[in-house]
Amino acid sequence: MKILVAEADPLMSKMLEYRLKIDRHEVMVTRDGSEALKKIEKVRPDLVITDIMMPFTSGLELIRSVKARYITIPVIVLSAPGQANIVIEAFRLGADDYMSKPFNLDELVSVLGQLVIKGGRPS
Repeated sequence: MKILVAEADPLMSKMLEYRLKIDRHEVMVTRDGSEALKKIEKVRPDLVITDIMMPFTSGLELIRSVKARYITIPVIVLSAPGQANIVIEAFRLGADDYMSKPFNLDELVSVLGQLVIKGGRPS
């Protein structure tokens, strides 16, 4: 599966990339929302994992753009603790799931599997 990871934190993005590649996913990493939008247009990933707070284009703007153009691409949101209002807005814009940082990478992989199996929102 082609997964785009939009994460400003270099350490977090490397951990995500490493873990997802172990499961034999094709992983593309971007450091900001603007770069992520360009990459999505070019490669049409099967899934997007995005941070909320990123330079140039926020995670919320990224979700809005992805869901406006490619409604079937699932989006998993990564958020810092205490961002409940932002997470609610992400769901309103079409996010399929979210994980609060810090999170367990195995849990993220489980959520990813649920999205793939169900073809959309996990139960």
